[in-house]
Amino acid sequence: MVVEEGLELRAPVEGDAEGLFLQIDANRNYLREWLPWLDDICSPEDEVSAIGRDAKMRGDGQSCMYLIFLDGEIVGVIGLNWIDWSNRGCGIGYWLSQGHTGQGIVTRCCTRLMDYCFDDLGLHRLVLEAAAENFTSRAVAERLGMRLEGITKEREWLYDHFVDAALYAITAPEWRERNQD
Repeated sequence: MVVEEGLELRAPVEGDAEGLFLQIDANRNYLREWLPWLDDICSPEDEVSAIGRDAKMRGDGQSCMYLIFLDGEIVGVIGLNWIDWSNRGCGIGYWLSQGHTGQGIVTRCCTRLMDYCFDDLGLHRLVLEAAAENFTSRAVAERLGMRLEGITKEREWLYDHFVDAALYAITAPEWRERNQD
């Protein structure tokens, strides 16, 4: 899925496991602040397993992950963490390597994925949850025109403590109206 020239989203394949693992490993301390799954990915083989789980869940229509490629290099991940076909909703999540933050990459990738969700998949509501103190991710949601629906108390276990989460959402009509402006 092309975002723009040089920026692409691609479903991971087993051959991407080592490159993805190296990106995670190089950014482990940075990512640990907000992502709870890092201790589950300790080797390229762990990433092969994760890619296999994603392929099964993608095939079942439950979720999907995309690698973010910038000029041919894996720099992060974006995806739908869950898809609720009955209610036509989904939840988006992402991470980006530290050296590529602050360039609008995540916002542009979210925009492309949201267009795909609403226009191609026919979904109606998209949710983004970010730790309440993760102001960088919250700013992405706000740039996308999502509305803050509330703070969920102790939403996620993060290694040794719970964190509250800010819940943002947008519907397909709101997204389309925003993009017509």
